[in-house]
Amino acid sequence: MNERPLILITNDDGYQAPGLHHLTQLMKTLGDVVVISSEQTMSAMSHAITIKVPLVFRCLTDEVGFKEFVTNGTPADCVKLGLHKIVNRKPSLVVSGINHGSNSSINIIYSGTLAGALEAAMGGIPAIGFSIRDYSLQADFSYTDEHILHWSSFLLENNKPTLALNINFPKVNDGAYKGHKICRQAKAYWKEDFEERLDPRSGKPYYWLKGDFLLQDEGHDTDEWALNNYFVSVVPIQYDFTDFKTLELLSSNI
Repeated sequence: MNERPLILITNDDGYQAPGLHHLTQLMKTLGDVVVISSEQTMSAMSHAITIKVPLVFRCLTDEVGFKEFVTNGTPADCVKLGLHKIVNRKPSLVVSGINHGSNSSINIIYSGTLAGALEAAMGGIPAIGFSIRDYSLQADFSYTDEHILHWSSFLLENNKPTLALNINFPKVNDGAYKGHKICRQAKAYWKEDFEERLDPRSGKPYYWLKGDFLLQDEGHDTDEWALNNYFVSVVPIQYDFTDFKTLELLSSNI
């Protein structure tokens, strides 16, 4: 009855990422912590799981109240391994991040960070994916702490098992954020292209994906608006992809 909450942490930038280490130190103030992350970067893996090669993991740290594991799996694998093989009690919260780079708007579709959070929600555990609009390994997390602790504490104190939040921070700009905004996901897409290059050894072409992020939404209630105006964006997300408006339309025409 006197156990501290158990908090499971993962990410998609790999076990050495500064964002993961920063998040881990904050979560230690709220409960017992188990970190399970990948040996390598798993960015843009979305909700991929490993089924063609064996999954393995090893323990890096084993202390009272803190354990850290590394695996060859994806963020979704990390949460699955945690829930089914590593932890001996159900976590009270799963947090993923802090991702180096934004996961706002359509980027959630590709995000390994958010896959970790949604995998937890699918297992009946409240979860948050944290990201910052800064791809640098020297990203400044100075003003994230208050918001991370606030929302993590909120989920720990309110038993909402399938609730998942996508929280994005603006890149630090000489001062604290203006606050947070409860938002919807902005409508946007990537206008993509492939840059063709030649392999100097084989002479054969190879390709690098590139693209421009095109915002199609002028609403002031979106995550993109919040980030562009130096607010922290907070978007509730779900794993049910059903288009309920179209469902009603189709049902009414049968």
